[in-house]
Amino acid sequence: MKTFNDQKTVIVIAGPTATGKSALALKLAAHFNTAIISADSRQCYREMTIGTAKPSEEDLKKVKHYFINSHSITDDVNAGLFENLSIDYVHQIFEEKDLAIVCGGTGLYIEAFCEGLDEMAPIPEGIRNKVRKLYIIHGIEGLHKELEEKDPEFFKVAEIHNPHRLMRALEVYEATGRSILSFRKMREKPRDFKIIKIGLQLPKEQLWDNIVHRTYRMISAGLVDEVKRLIHYHRRNALQTVGYAEIFEYLAHKCPLNEAIKNINVHTRQYAKRQMTWFRKDGDIRWFSGNDPESYFLHYINKELSMESETVMKAHE
Repeated sequence: MKTFNDQKTVIVIAGPTATGKSALALKLAAHFNTAIISADSRQCYREMTIGTAKPSEEDLKKVKHYFINSHSITDDVNAGLFENLSIDYVHQIFEEKDLAIVCGGTGLYIEAFCEGLDEMAPIPEGIRNKVRKLYIIHGIEGLHKELEEKDPEFFKVAEIHNPHRLMRALEVYEATGRSILSFRKMREKPRDFKIIKIGLQLPKEQLWDNIVHRTYRMISAGLVDEVKRLIHYHRRNALQTVGYAEIFEYLAHKCPLNEAIKNINVHTRQYAKRQMTWFRKDGDIRWFSGNDPESYFLHYINKELSMESETVMKAHE
């Protein structure tokens, strides 16, 4: 018979950028003496540090983190790979602990971990070339127009400034006639552990202020120099994202630095809105304010753990 201590649990911390997810994850990891798996699609890259708001070196030493600095910018990293790695990571943690933490704002990665993804067939080369030609001739606006017409549900939550993600979604639609989102809805894969989902949100004005202050901290910490070192990789998918794409524009003399900074703030706000649109569809998330004290989260988590313990005990009576 399983006892409460035999139960394995993952606390998932999700929500928009700049709401305090990483800080909460560190506090909970220290409290439960466990490790953190990052569910951020960019923090895995060793070459990208300042612009991805990674935990500090000090924090990485205090708490074991997985999927941070685990890959090179030249590696092909996607949600399917994350699903496989994160399940491996969590079982590594469970060898010594009963509880693990997953924290991040990449909605598809969190969904891949919690529910799994369906396999997608390879995209024919002819379709890849067709979509690539559309982007070359009509730019990112052409991708926006096609996706808004053909896959409006994806377009609502897409990273609209990331051409590679947009092209991938359009390729999938052209090849299958289905939204790329449909491949995550077919069936949920069973997990052999309990999942407690926590979402963080903030009042809009406070979130906007956090975004602005974080951008200036990144600039002060040397974001421009970090991007300069990556200029030879600027076509890589991970770098066609907020915080990097705008600095590449500045380095290409397409705009002054103050305009690039302004664009980072605007694009980050847009991204936060799209993150919220994604996570709001998940009815299993229990929402909290990023301003709530640690005790609020601990009370909720302990209550959920106690309920699971009672359920297991009754099932074996």
